Amino acid sequence: METPDNANEAPVLTGIAAQDWATASVEPQYRAAVVDLLGALAYGELAAFERLAEDAKLAPTLADKAELAKMASAEFHHFERLTDRLTAIDVEPTGAMEPFAKALDDFHRQTAPSDWLEGLVKAYVGDSIASDFYREVAARLDSDTRSLVLAVLDDTGHGNFAVEKVRAAIEADPRLGGRLALWARRLMGEALSQAQRVVAERDALSTMLVGGVADGFDLAEVGRMFSRITEAHTKRMAALGLAA
Repeated sequence: METPDNANEAPVLTGIAAQDWATASVEPQYRAAVVDLLGALAYGELAAFERLAEDAKLAPTLADKAELAKMASAEFHHFERLTDRLTAIDVEPTGAMEPFAKALDDFHRQTAPSDWLEGLVKAYVGDSIASDFYREVAARLDSDTRSLVLAVLDDTGHGNFAVEKVRAAIEADPRLGGRLALWARRLMGEALSQAQRVVAERDALSTMLVGGVADGFDLAEVGRMFSRITEAHTKRMAALGLAA
């Protein structure tokens, strides 16, 4: 495959994306949006840590249990980095996370896996959708916040682990494919609904997404953003050996 001549060129950053936190945070609405974003991310990482610890109990082997424990530890480290940043900008972390706790708890309650494989698919599909969403937002953040957000979105290894285990299970029993595909489609719908609900309930975040604080991010672009997230989901389903 040929590589375009400009493939390695860095995008030209403008507006807030070209500023650092000290400059960008002077705008109160932008500061509020970032506090919301970091609060949502922090609670998401804490919930991921708790979920991986629970999923480890379903692991069929000691090696699988140890692998999930390692991933849970990585998620907790991400949580600590986010809460440290909130503290550094004079925000109480618990207060920043609280507005997002119910929505995330509801999502996890409504999508509780019934077995080990459903848990792996949920972690791979659900976490990846959230990561895609936050990466889209990160492109419009100041340089300091963007670096932190992208760092905590680093894959903990769960993606490759889930793909390997799920594909092996389907190869051993092809009947699993239909059930897991239905499960993944349900997760996709629930995750997108949850993301849209959270944004709609937080004025600063919604303003960041549809314009105002974030330069050039209009409603049409929001639609394209969700289309890109859906396309990425389809590719992940293929990697799992499931029909989107």
